[in-house]
Amino acid sequence: MNEHDSERIAGQLLGEGYVEASNQEQADVLVLNTCCIRENADEKLYGTLGQLASLKVTNPNLQIAVGGCLAQKDRDIVTSKAKSVDVVFGTHNLHRVGELLRRNELEKQAIVEIVEELEAYPSALPARRESSHSAWVTIQIGCDNSCAFCIVPTVRGKEVSRRMGDIVHEIEDLAADGVTEITLLGQNVNSYGRDLGAGQYRPKFADLLRAINEIDGIERIRFTSPHPKDMREETFVAMAECEKVCNQLHFPLQSGSNTVLAAMRRGYTSERYLEKLDLARNIIPDLAVTTDIIVGFPGETDQDFEDTMRVVEQATFDSAYTFVFSPRPGTQAATMTDKFVDPEIAKERIIRLCDLEKRDATTKHKDQVGKTEDLLVVDVSRQKPNMISGRTTQNKLVHFDPKGQAIPEGSYVRVEITDFASHWLFGDLIEVISRPAKKKTLLQVSAG
Repeated sequence: MNEHDSERIAGQLLGEGYVEASNQEQADVLVLNTCCIRENADEKLYGTLGQLASLKVTNPNLQIAVGGCLAQKDRDIVTSKAKSVDVVFGTHNLHRVGELLRRNELEKQAIVEIVEELEAYPSALPARRESSHSAWVTIQIGCDNSCAFCIVPTVRGKEVSRRMGDIVHEIEDLAADGVTEITLLGQNVNSYGRDLGAGQYRPKFADLLRAINEIDGIERIRFTSPHPKDMREETFVAMAECEKVCNQLHFPLQSGSNTVLAAMRRGYTSERYLEKLDLARNIIPDLAVTTDIIVGFPGETDQDFEDTMRVVEQATFDSAYTFVFSPRPGTQAATMTDKFVDPEIAKERIIRLCDLEKRDATTKHKDQVGKTEDLLVVDVSRQKPNMISGRTTQNKLVHFDPKGQAIPEGSYVRVEITDFASHWLFGDLIEVISRPAKKKTLLQVSAG
């Protein structure tokens, strides 16, 4: 979501007459869009600002703006710690960054503008997309949950859904511009719409999926992230019935221990989680499932961790994003200092968990060998420069030899899966299904 916000900030400034600088030394404006989910985000920010301060010596007119989640949380702390900052804006007023920069020029003092929350979703903002064929589309901002480890509700505010018509219209425009794959963004996408239309018809997430599925030009629909406690059967049914919705589900578990899940305030048990996972797999053919897991949450015992290992082994995820707990100031979990898990114990646990996850991922990929898959071409392979990379509907990365063909990014190709590793697959090109309608940059691969 922060990456998409950066696209929107850049899109606004380009629309107001700014042009991109080739490097930061040549820039008249530098914008740092921050995130405070991970550990040491503030240290990274202030370290970067310290390095950038020297640029103002050679360019006294340089403006430095700081936005995003950390700016929303720390507010006036940013300008007190970094005197070189000219503008501070939060997550709810990024649409005003151009105006704030102009105010700074006129008033010759730091401008700090933080909006607490939005009552209604703002109109769509222009975005400067890095990809010509894929786009993020925000359907909802904020979160009404209160997970003990998460700072998002503090920095993103309460849930606010966009009107379905506005979302559909934006995606229609993206399709007209050559985009064929969209990813719907929200902190809790499957609670989409419950704040809309008081006393009237309220669109549900399943309704939104069905509406987008009818848009000409869109070939693939993805979304992130749902919350297990709010995931409904109707969404699984819509995923199965809408041919453009990818057979991929990111389904955050966080822990397999009911004791830890209760302490996390997640709103479900491991048993309920597995029931919904089984339901999804029974309804959606060939479904790939990924997850998030936190190791070493305050109070996690050896038995709690063994419960997590048991649930992960039963769930057999395609991949997992695993993290050792780190306290985020402002969250309930950060106050549980007397229950913090020894770092060495947490390290040992996550190594075991990653080994299990890698084993499951490798088994899943081994089962793909011999299958025919359609890929969306995304880039030159980082693993083998003489190959091109594409993604399946399950979002699995596949490297393949273009066999001397100049295949543009954004093309769709068909391959046979021939080999595997834990994090990617290899394929043999069968045919190019389609090339992008608009002229795109060709992917150049090195010989040999």
